[in-house]
Amino acid sequence: MPEFDTVIRSTRVVVPEGIRAADVVVREGRIEAVLPYRSRSDEGAPATDGGPPPPVVDLVDRALLPGAVDLGTGVYVPGRDLGECYRSAAAEALRGGVTCLVVSPAPARPAITCADSLQVHQSAAAGVPVHVAFLGGVTPGTSPLDLADLQAGGAVAFQASLSDGGAPDMAALADARLRKAMAEITTLDSLLMVHAEDASELGTPAVSAGRRPPRAERRGLERVIAAARVVGTRTHVGPFTAAECAALLSAAGAAGVELGAHTCPHYLCLPEDLPGPGSPVHACRPPLRSDANRKALWSALLEEGSSIRTVGSGHLPAIGLRTLEWSLSALWTAARRRGLSLDDLARWTAQGPADLLRLNRGRIAPGFEADLVAFDDGAVTPVPSTDPGPYAGMDLVGRVERVWVGGLSAQT
Repeated sequence: MPEFDTVIRSTRVVVPEGIRAADVVVREGRIEAVLPYRSRSDEGAPATDGGPPPPVVDLVDRALLPGAVDLGTGVYVPGRDLGECYRSAAAEALRGGVTCLVVSPAPARPAITCADSLQVHQSAAAGVPVHVAFLGGVTPGTSPLDLADLQAGGAVAFQASLSDGGAPDMAALADARLRKAMAEITTLDSLLMVHAEDASELGTPAVSAGRRPPRAERRGLERVIAAARVVGTRTHVGPFTAAECAALLSAAGAAGVELGAHTCPHYLCLPEDLPGPGSPVHACRPPLRSDANRKALWSALLEEGSSIRTVGSGHLPAIGLRTLEWSLSALWTAARRRGLSLDDLARWTAQGPADLLRLNRGRIAPGFEADLVAFDDGAVTPVPSTDPGPYAGMDLVGRVERVWVGGLSAQT
């Protein structure tokens, strides 16, 4: 048996230090080494201690990215079998360069709020061709034992809402319950993700931008910061959209609060007046905001030491928002226009969320899971006009050409 399973080479491999030509050596599902690039004119592949040479995949100048880790993915589709929901989401994920789904606990049937419901979802997700991790839901009735059981069962972190972010399966937390949950999660040395729109600032029904104003995020963020400052819990708010609140995030960090934020490509790419009136993106919680807010959100994301550390699809088919397949290309389309690099893309979509959850993936580096994506960053990719997501009919830049999950080639 050869020492190495596969060598994947490219003149543009996105490693944590930047972009360079390299041979990525894979063994037993993990990255064994990142070696100096050997062109096709060079002799073969790295030595294998006397065994036959491993197969070589030469991408030439196609970029090699770490597979995206999609944080807070909604999987459940009302009326569909849960296993079918996971298979469908996994297929869309692979087409979009996502190799790890970090599944939101709600809305779902059953909501992932106890160990028994977590096991139901784990069984439904068994055998899908991507990695699946789970967030445990925190409700007003969640006990310390529930949290401990969820973590023991495999939940990588927890999620709560201050309004309807988990509707209808996770009711909003009041301040006392939020602090209590934070204290319990701190004891578990885990992370709490919070949908931070404040319920008292939302209209009924809370669906339009006018009824979900930026002040709802501001008020919710103030509540989260106040609780986290007292308790000391690692906390991540999202989806974060109100750029006017970025200063609050920075101030919290300066005060020693371990607080980060998460946003989605549609908030960075689509101003509120662009999608047609029937677009599913209008169901977003929070909503799309103004063009000025979108530009300010980019500025906040690009600020040195920004607290906005992760960008994920925001895929939520329970409300009709299907974005997994196109989010990477949509984000790259907007980033490329701003003169940004593929290592920015990898940091937001792979390394950032993996580091946040302490997962051994999201980087092309020795010892990490061999979750890899061949990406043509110059290809124009038309989104079919019949696509059910918010990018229907758009021309995006960037195409996922091939995906490896745990070192194995996966169908895209």
